[in-house]
Amino acid sequence: MSGTNGSVAVARPDNEYEQLCDDNGPFLRRYTTEDGAPVTTDTELDGTTPYGVVGAVRRCEETAAANPAVGSTIQRQTGAGIVTIPAGARSVTVNVYAGAPTVAIGAGTAVALPAGTSLTWAVDRGGDAGETLEDGFVFTGAAGHDFIVTSTREV
Repeated sequence: MSGTNGSVAVARPDNEYEQLCDDNGPFLRRYTTEDGAPVTTDTELDGTTPYGVVGAVRRCEETAAANPAVGSTIQRQTGAGIVTIPAGARSVTVNVYAGAPTVAIGAGTAVALPAGTSLTWAVDRGGDAGETLEDGFVFTGAAGHDFIVTSTREV
C-alpha cells in the first residue's frame, strides 16, 4: 500500500493511583476508566493485595492535626530530688551543670550523666495518630547535683 498514512489506536484502560489513609493508615486507590465508566480499586501499598477500608478515607497529610497544641515543662533540680517525665512526651531534654544525676528510661537501668552532658530525645510528627516517646523518664539528683529537664507534649 504505497502512499498511505494512518495510525491505529487500541483502547486501553487509563489507571491513576493515589495514596490515601484511613483509620489503619495508608493504602493505594486505583482509579480506572473502562468504557467511559469510573472504577475504583483499593489495595495495600504493594498495589496488588486487596484492601478493605476502615473508617473515613482522607488524604494522608490530613492525618496529623494542622496545628496541635503543645505544652512545655521546665524544671531545674539542685541537690537531691527527682524529675519525672511520663510516657507520651514529644521531646525531653536534660542539661547537667554539676554532679552526675541519673536517668532511667522506662524500666531500664539508671545511667549516670556527668556534668556537661546535654541529651535530647524527640519525635518529629504529632497530631492524630502521631508519634510520642513510648517510655517515661526519671531523672534523679543527689547532694551537689544541678541539672535542668525540659519536655514538650501535645495537650
